[in-house]
Amino acid sequence: MDDDTTDEVFAELKARPLGGWGVAQIAAGTGLAVYAMWVGILQPGFRRVPLRLQVPYIPASKAQVDNVMTLLRCRKGGIVDLGSGDGRIVLEASRQGFIPAVGYELNPWLVRLARFHAWRAGQHGKVSYRREDLWKLSLLQEKLQAELPDDALVVAGRFPFPNWEPFRTEGQGVDRAWAYSMQAQRQHINLLTRHSWATVPVDIKGKLHFCL
Repeated sequence: MDDDTTDEVFAELKARPLGGWGVAQIAAGTGLAVYAMWVGILQPGFRRVPLRLQVPYIPASKAQVDNVMTLLRCRKGGIVDLGSGDGRIVLEASRQGFIPAVGYELNPWLVRLARFHAWRAGQHGKVSYRREDLWKLSLLQEKLQAELPDDALVVAGRFPFPNWEPFRTEGQGVDRAWAYSMQAQRQHINLLTRHSWATVPVDIKGKLHFCL
C-alpha cells in the first residue's frame, strides 16, 4: 500500500462497496460537520433572539445583492444594513460609493467573516461592521419611521414589512427586495391616522437596509 499512487488509492476506494456501515459512517460524519457549523458559527447569534423572531442565516446571493443595489440606484450618501450577515451588501454598497457603509450583526463569527471579506477586497478602511443586538438597537420600525429623513429609502430583503407599502420591488422568490420611501410611508400613516385606523406593531424578521 505504501507504494500505491494517489490515483490508485482513490480508484480502490471508488471500487470498494460502501455497504450499510460505510453509508452510516458518511451520514454520521456529515451530520457532525453540520452540527459543528451550527454550534460554532450560527447558534451564538440565535441564543439572544426571541424564538418567534428567529430566522436561519442565509447568505445573500449575488442576485439579491444586485436587486438591492438596483433599488438604491441613483442614490448617494450612507447605508446601514441591519442583520448584515457576512457583509456582502455593505461591501458592494461601499464599492458603489455609499459612505459611510455600516453593518450591524449579532453573530460574532459573521462579524469576523465580514471583516475578513472587506480586508480581502481592499475595503476594510471604507466599511464598518459592528456586533450589536438588533433587538436592543434603537433602529427598529418605530425609530426608522420617526427619525429617518423624508428622502431616506428603506430596502427589505426576503421579508417585507406587512404594514408598509413598497413603491418598488426587484427580483423574485428568496432574492426579492422591497423599497420603501419614508416620505410616502409617513403620508400613508397620516392618512390612516386621519381615518382612525389602528396600526399593528411589526416584528422585523429579515434583512433590512436603509439609505440616507
